[in-house]
Amino acid sequence: MRALIMLALVGFGAQLVDGSLGMAYGVTSTTLMLAMGLAPAAASATVHLAEVGTTLASGVSHWRFGNVDWKVVGRVGVPGAIGAFIGATLLSGLSTEAAAPLMAVLLLGLGFYVLTRFTVVEPKADAAAKPLRRRFLAPLGLVAGFVDATGGGGWGPVGTPALLSTGRMEPRKVIGSIDTAEFLVSIAASLGFIIGLGTAGIDAVWVVGLLIGGLIAAPIAAWLVRIVPPRMLGAAVGGMIILTNSRTLLHALPVEVGSWSWAVYGGIVVLWAWAIRRAWRGHKEAREAERVAALAEIS
Repeated sequence: MRALIMLALVGFGAQLVDGSLGMAYGVTSTTLMLAMGLAPAAASATVHLAEVGTTLASGVSHWRFGNVDWKVVGRVGVPGAIGAFIGATLLSGLSTEAAAPLMAVLLLGLGFYVLTRFTVVEPKADAAAKPLRRRFLAPLGLVAGFVDATGGGGWGPVGTPALLSTGRMEPRKVIGSIDTAEFLVSIAASLGFIIGLGTAGIDAVWVVGLLIGGLIAAPIAAWLVRIVPPRMLGAAVGGMIILTNSRTLLHALPVEVGSWSWAVYGGIVVLWAWAIRRAWRGHKEAREAERVAALAEIS
């Protein structure tokens, strides 16, 4: 029972972050599974089985709060499912460790771009009117789904910053659409793992624990996305991208980083806090300007 409660708490925290920032459920949960001694394939399979339920609940919650663009869900989710199925069936004989640092560098650059864009520049309301092309969404979904299955997480860290960087969707709809499309990815990955591994190594108690916590957190996260200002949401996502990918790069270095890595993390957290504070001030200034303009029109 104690293990079930602990796993439920982990699932709750992971889904709260994932549902409100569009990433980190798989990374957080898989890290715990590996720390508890599961093989990479079994850990990823356990997480994806739990995600079938949590992503369904998250998608429904985001839909009810108006955070979903269904065209984007279909165009990125179906290729994502294909990539996830391929990645899951190949995981036992495939290592993505060599590619991880390169992807981390690319995502780190996207993270700084997203952080700067939503800290310095006010997101434009007309950006959502510009459609995203299938030729962009399909390859993105394919790559993100493959990385998600082989790495135990990656759908959100790859998909969310890529969509945010285009400037063509509101942050809340990026997060809601990515989270909803992940339901297709989770089903495809789970089928691939069952075909490739069977049910060996998958602990039902762990799946249920993660699932319970995720189901509780899903509607709360969707509500947070609805009420948090776009600038703050973008800054929060950008900081998460920078922090997680900096960790990947530090672990990939050929030398022992030692205790000074915590100085790097501390610097990132300080930057992240400053960006969120700056985003909040920018939001207040923009709302005040709108209020003054409205009063001027009335008078």
